[in-house]
Amino acid sequence: MNTTGIKKLLSQGESFTVEFKAAKDTLSNSIFETVCSFSNRYGGYLFLGVSDSGEVLGVNPKAIPALKKNFVNMLNNPEKISPVLYLNLEEITIDGKTILYVYIPISSHVELCSGKIFDRTEDADIDITKSVDLVANLFNRKSMAFTERKLFPYVTKKELRPDVIKRARQMALNKTTDHPWEHITDMELFKSAGLYEENWVTNEKGFNLAAILLFGRDEVIRSCVPGYITDAILRKENLDRYDDRLMVETNLIDSYSLLMEFVAKHTLDRFFLVDDKNVSVRNWLLNRAA
Repeated sequence: MNTTGIKKLLSQGESFTVEFKAAKDTLSNSIFETVCSFSNRYGGYLFLGVSDSGEVLGVNPKAIPALKKNFVNMLNNPEKISPVLYLNLEEITIDGKTILYVYIPISSHVELCSGKIFDRTEDADIDITKSVDLVANLFNRKSMAFTERKLFPYVTKKELRPDVIKRARQMALNKTTDHPWEHITDMELFKSAGLYEENWVTNEKGFNLAAILLFGRDEVIRSCVPGYITDAILRKENLDRYDDRLMVETNLIDSYSLLMEFVAKHTLDRFFLVDDKNVSVRNWLLNRAA
């Protein structure tokens, strides 16, 4: 986000999706409660070095490396945040003062902070751990928003990319020469793969989330799954920062190719024999990870 965008958010004040923390030298526990609540609600922006009123205080420049490192470490500590999150603080200068910020996307899981569940209400982080009804509502909301079988009845074939569908069909044929996808129509393909369904409870018919993630146009994916992103980070020289980064927000098939290219760009593919055959260990490891 650029300076203009951040100034606009700061001028609007704290809200459902914006939170300010002074945090000039250290990270308070309330910061991670906000991370948890944003993840459990609609996502949002967290700013460090900003007062509750939106005044830019700035963080201590000498403390920035430690703040960034501690933030990452705490989010990767399951005793603090569970499931762990992979986020990084970015820095930007506003009116001569440096602040840190991060966008926290919606999580597909219910997030816990120190074993407690926090949800966002207006501009506050609320501990709902002991409220059976609120926790049940949160789980229901997550299951409705993050299931690959959620139907989007207004999405038509026009919102899907025919070139990617053709590529997926060819990939299946390359693997199995007599694959049934060779002679069926696209709609028959969608139904056979479970990508076009009918809900016998609501009588809805349509493409599901899996279809959109596999074949959807980028703008359709962003609209249907706002929190969808694959963040590839290379840390080599400075482990507190990153040396290269790739943020992928396109369909899963193209995402796989882009991520493979990113890894190939930064790793060697040494000669290795298995049963007298040259094997790409790098590709083997990547495919296992995927």
